[in-house]
Amino acid sequence: MNVVAFAGYSGSGKTTLVERLIPALKLRGLRVSVVKHAHHKFDIDHPGKDTYRHREAGAFEVVVASENRLALIREFEQPKTLSVHHLIAELYEGVDWVLVEGFKSSDLLKIEVWRASSGKPARYPDDDFVVAIATDSPEQLPQTTLRPVLDLNDVDALAQWLIDNQERFAYRPESYA
Repeated sequence: MNVVAFAGYSGSGKTTLVERLIPALKLRGLRVSVVKHAHHKFDIDHPGKDTYRHREAGAFEVVVASENRLALIREFEQPKTLSVHHLIAELYEGVDWVLVEGFKSSDLLKIEVWRASSGKPARYPDDDFVVAIATDSPEQLPQTTLRPVLDLNDVDALAQWLIDNQERFAYRPESYA
């Protein structure tokens, strides 16, 4: 399994890039999973549904599955912060790529998504885990860099860059223990 994170400030285009990268990798015959961090309370379940009722009754975990889909809902009794590595461990083993969004301070190799128009500072000068920058304004990068600068709008080239460099992104969980 290969793992790459996408880092950047809110509004930089991380979600759109990941959304466009998934089919680009799938067209190359690769299986893709996504790990996304949520900064706020979120819910994928709805009042009145069986799974919601089970959870509200106090179930720690509810798994719902059909022949097409599986969902696991885990309710923590106390707030718990999970690392990105805990979440990757929950994924199916047969995946080729895991695209991580929202863990900008993680120790994963990452591509910074940066737009000059956002007015936000770039992270790459201070983050050794940033291995490339995806941007729509390379001429406005705040510092010169030896890292690859990728065209944010050329998702096929970005997918090919990942594939060409996949050995760099091979995930070894023991390295993060």
